[in-house]
Amino acid sequence: MAEDDESTAPGGSDPAEEQFPLLIAVTASPAERIWLAERLDGIAPLLLVADLDELRRLIVAPPPPSGASSAPALDEPPPVADTLLIDSARSTARCRDRTVGLTRLEHDLLICLTAEPVRVWSYAELHRSVWRDEGRQRRADVQSLVKRLRRKLHELGTGVTIDAVRGVGFRLTDHQRPKVRGA
Repeated sequence: MAEDDESTAPGGSDPAEEQFPLLIAVTASPAERIWLAERLDGIAPLLLVADLDELRRLIVAPPPPSGASSAPALDEPPPVADTLLIDSARSTARCRDRTVGLTRLEHDLLICLTAEPVRVWSYAELHRSVWRDEGRQRRADVQSLVKRLRRKLHELGTGVTIDAVRGVGFRLTDHQRPKVRGA
């Protein structure tokens, strides 16, 4: 039996240009991923990931070629040298020429704190905003996350940091007065 040549689809169009279904399953359990792979085998291409951070890393658009011009969008002002930029699509933070990746929790905490930078956020408010649950409001969770995010902000070389307000919670503080802007 002869196989068909798949270099061109019927009608002369390139198969790479055709749309096809892709199933994406997100589950932390390896057993559930195996179960899904067995059940969905042959239906469509299947992408199995453990969490949304892994999915974001896989589907982020590649950076533009080094020769391409990177002109800023017309409706967006050019970034100031000391501006902390948060790229929600890529889950990164950038200041000057440095970029750090953020986990979902770090990203959500930073977004929450930048929404009202001068405000002191209580542990309970941060826990609700970042973990999205009412029941567990452990201070240790928030403190650990703040510690990791402080380290990443320090790596960026920005003057923005997270200050503790004893007995209350945390607030975003701008020690060098750079502007904070979401991208």
